[in-house]
Amino acid sequence: MKLSARNQLKGKVVDILEGAVNGVVVIDIGGGNKISATITMNAIQELGLEVGKEAYAVIKATNVMVGVD
Repeated sequence: MKLSARNQLKGKVVDILEGAVNGVVVIDIGGGNKISATITMNAIQELGLEVGKEAYAVIKATNVMVGVD
């Protein structure tokens, strides 16, 4: 599989928080760093994601927002 996104970080799935429609997948990318993504439960099942399996965090975004009070 080839992707145009240049930010492809390989890691291991360390947690999946399941919801009714969406789930949060947490990937440990090493060095004490983790990335989480909210995706549909259907996508989690289709990708066969499970804790302990390797996966890629693929990031293609024009901006990232972070805010605090």
